[in-house]
Amino acid sequence: MQPKYEIILYWSEEDDAYIAEVPELAGCMADGTTYQEALQNVEVIINEWIGTAKALNRYIPEPKGKLMYA
Repeated sequence: MQPKYEIILYWSEEDDAYIAEVPELAGCMADGTTYQEALQNVEVIINEWIGTAKALNRYIPEPKGKLMYA
């Protein structure tokens, strides 16, 4: 089962790629040449992030769902 973290996807001119960020998991992000590829890549990275945090006995935040911005 895939964790339900919010993912923000956007085009980066600087990187010439789509970027997928997971704001609730510090530093968790991936890129891809297409929107779909960035999403697939970040799903792998989320699982790796969680696996590494577990291995290091670090805190793993619970998904909060939709983030609110002021």
